Formats: sequence, structure tokens, C-alpha cells
Amino acid sequence: MGIINFAPKILDPIPGGKYVVNAIDYVVNWARANSIWPLTYGTSCCAIEMMSSSMARYDIARFGSEVFRASPRQADLFILAGTITRRMAPAIQMLWEQMPGPKYVLAMGACTISGGPFVYDNYSVVRGAQNILPVDVFVPGCPPRPEALFHGLLTLREKILKETCRNPWHEGDTQDLSQLDRYREAAKAWAELEKIKDEEMAEARAKFKEENPDYKSSFKPVRVTKEAFPEIAREHEISLAEKSSKGLSKADMFKALKNKFASVTITGVTAETPEALAEAETAAVAALTADSVLEVRLNAEDYLAAVEFVKNDPAFKMDYLIDVTAIDYPDHFELITMLKSLEKKHQLFLCVPLAKDESIAAEKRATSILAKVPSVSHLYAAAEIKEREVYDMFGIKFEGHQDMRRIFLDPEFEGFPLRKDFTNPNMIKRPV
Repeated sequence: MGIINFAPKILDPIPGGKYVVNAIDYVVNWARANSIWPLTYGTSCCAIEMMSSSMARYDIARFGSEVFRASPRQADLFILAGTITRRMAPAIQMLWEQMPGPKYVLAMGACTISGGPFVYDNYSVVRGAQNILPVDVFVPGCPPRPEALFHGLLTLREKILKETCRNPWHEGDTQDLSQLDRYREAAKAWAELEKIKDEEMAEARAKFKEENPDYKSSFKPVRVTKEAFPEIAREHEISLAEKSSKGLSKADMFKALKNKFASVTITGVTAETPEALAEAETAAVAALTADSVLEVRLNAEDYLAAVEFVKNDPAFKMDYLIDVTAIDYPDHFELITMLKSLEKKHQLFLCVPLAKDESIAAEKRATSILAKVPSVSHLYAAAEIKEREVYDMFGIKFEGHQDMRRIFLDPEFEGFPLRKDFTNPNMIKRPV
């Protein structure tokens, strides 16, 4: 393309040379517009619609774009299909820089165009692809159907056909719209339009009311009645998994844990006396349905020993770690470790309350480690990643972990996003 761009300088001074330049433009642009090769890359869920557009039902080959290239050096179209996170943005920009020009960007989907539902109270999503790349065509939708993507391709073809040797392709500029609140702006514009509409219709409404003083709307709202379903017998609630289970019953698991660790209680069960508590716990365990999970609460001092016990005890044999997560309450964290026995089929959730460190100054609490708990990564290999995620998002440190560092966020990131006290300058507050 670089050589062709010199054609006007050489041919225009020659009689009839401008017609030759126009012919070159026509041939070159026809070839480019009918062989737009997209990069094989999907940023999020809109990529599913992009993939389906290449299947036989829609056949993107009709537009010369069936050759999805695995290398950016062989592609000339970057379809950004879905949400773009800030951690993803540098990789997208690197791919864009590796693509040879002329090259184009098609932003597909609401999340790509503006951030979509992730605009408010979010620190991690780029609010519009035009903040990081020069976008040529926008395809709205959530997600856009393949037909909409094809419309975007046809729009891009029209843009390519307008490029000439005299006005060649050039890389556009990005637009910093990261702090633009599109939805508030749209709501404000909509309110102004409604106000103008009301003012225009005021005279017509007054005239209609004068001419029809007894008019009443015939519209009557119809309330949908809720269908009543018959009660199901208790024996039908028993799941197939429980019928074929080889493991302990929920009552037996709780009894064994209670005998081993005095601090074990049923989550959500309280009473004034030990006798009343034991009676309430027995009733709560008996009321658990077949498809529910036994959730027990225990002190942080017994946490590691309890996990070791249920993993190594032949009756429990909890050999599978489902997940490790946490909940942030005003005065404490709740660490939840989910365990299962693949052989015996029973499951157990361990809930551990972790008091927050009150000695840390108020201005430093949002960016400080507020709780610590022993790591179980030496018992379950999967806990290494799970505990790093809890550390990254909640600021709970796992003592004894062999690699206690952030897993999703940059090392210099300030704060812990899943805590209630988390704030970030990139966040836009949701309107009340």
C-alpha cells in the first residue's frame, strides 16, 4: 500500500493519469473490502455470536471474512467481542500494534462500546474500547446477533471503499471517555425530550379533555393469578445421590465433629443455655433436606485441625476441596471452606469467623491486612490458588502459604475489591 500511495504524485501530472489512479483505487479497494481477515480473538461472551457467524447457518464467507487468522501479522480486522478489563487492555494494545496497516477495529456489544452493565461501582472494566484503540465501527447489542455483525462488516466495507490513494488509510486516535457517565447523560437528554413533548402536547390534551369531558380509559389491568401446586410427599424429596450415598449422614458428621471439637456449632443456630443449644442443633440437622449441605461453624483456632481431621479420618475421607471463599461483615470476616468426599459422596462446609484487627488506624484499614488464618494448601493442592484469590480480594492472609501474593491484580494495586470499604478513583457511583 505504501507504493500505491505514491501513484497520484507520479500519474496525475500525465494526461489521463488521474483515471489510471482511480482505476487502481477501484481494484485495490475492491480486493481489500472483500477480503477482511479478522483476528482469532474474543474478549468475552459476544465472541460466541462472532463464532456462530462463521458457521454454515450464517456463513461469513459470503463477505470474504472466513479466514480468521491466528496471528495478528496476518489479520487486518480486530473484532473486540465483549467486556474488556483493565488487565486485558495492554495485551489488546500489543496485538493491535502487531497488526500491519491498513487495519480496522470493530467494537461488538454494549460492554465493548461503553462498559455495559459494568459501568457503575466497578474498578476493573474499560468503559469503551475507544479508550484504548481507535474504533472504526460500533455494533450495539447484548449480545449482537450475527446479522448485526454482518451489518457492521458491510459498514466497514463502505468505509474502505471510500479510501483512495489521495486520501489513504491512517490510524485514528483513541478517545478518553473513561469517566464519561453515558447513562446519566442519556437519562438527562431523555428527560429534556419528554419535557419538550409534554409542552407540545399540552394544548392537544387540553382540547381533547374539553371536547370529551366524560371520557374514561377502557384499559383495565389484569392480575395474573398464581398457580397453586400440590404438596410433594417427603419421600420424593430424597435425591438419587442420597439413596446411593456410601458416606455419613449429616447427623453422624455433626456428632463426630462435635465430639472432636467443642467449638463446632450449626451455622445460624443460637440458644441461651447449652442444653437448649444442643436441642436446637439436633433439630436443625434433622430438618436439613437431602440436597442441602451441612454447614458447621468453628473457631479459627480449630480450623486447621478440623480440616486435617475430616481429610484423614476414614469415616469422613474429605479428599476433594470444592472452594475457599469469604464474606465481609462489618465486624468480622467469614471464611468458608467447602469439602467433599468423592468416594463417600458427602459434603461439608466449614465456616470460620475471623475478627478484624482493630489496632489498625481507620485511614489505613481499607488497604491493610485485617485478618489471618492458617493455610491448608499443604493438605489440598487446589487451596494454593483458592487462598491466593481470597487474599487478593479480601485481604485475609493465610499463614504458612508458600506463595502468598496477588493472583488477579497488580502487585501495586491498592485495596481489596470484595471488601465493603473498598474504593477506587476509577469507579462511578450508581445513581440512586
